[in-house]
Amino acid sequence: MVETKTTNEVFTEVKRIFTAFLEQQNQRKTPERFAILEEIYHRTDHFDAEALYIHMKNQSYRVSRATVYNTLELLVHCDLVKRHQFGKNLAQYEKSFGFKQHDHLICLDCGKVLEFCDPRIQQIKTMMGDLLHFKIAHHSLNLYGHCDSACDKNRKNLPTSA
Repeated sequence: MVETKTTNEVFTEVKRIFTAFLEQQNQRKTPERFAILEEIYHRTDHFDAEALYIHMKNQSYRVSRATVYNTLELLVHCDLVKRHQFGKNLAQYEKSFGFKQHDHLICLDCGKVLEFCDPRIQQIKTMMGDLLHFKIAHHSLNLYGHCDSACDKNRKNLPTSA
């Protein structure tokens, strides 16, 4: 049987990692930084910094926009959060501790991000690494297209240009 950690157990572990990272980097361990970390590790989606900031303000957290952006950078540097550029100028983030490698489908219309995992990708990485004598550290696979959901229907109803 596979043992899965609870959200609280995961948060305790990431908090320990972040605390050690902040100490190593001579950074302050502020309640706001840990509130941001906790908020991220209770999410299940991809998000942008501005959406996280607005969500936290709506939840009555006392955090500044700069603190959210700066904390996200620290979390990326200590590998607790992953930053993605999905073809737009807006960076999106997701928690990364304890999550298996996965890839993304990105809708060009609405920006929705779907995750998938296919073991054949690992086989390709291993084969290509062996064939080309290349040690692959990680990969990123993003597939762009159009949703088959409501956003696709809305796209079909848009007026065409002449």
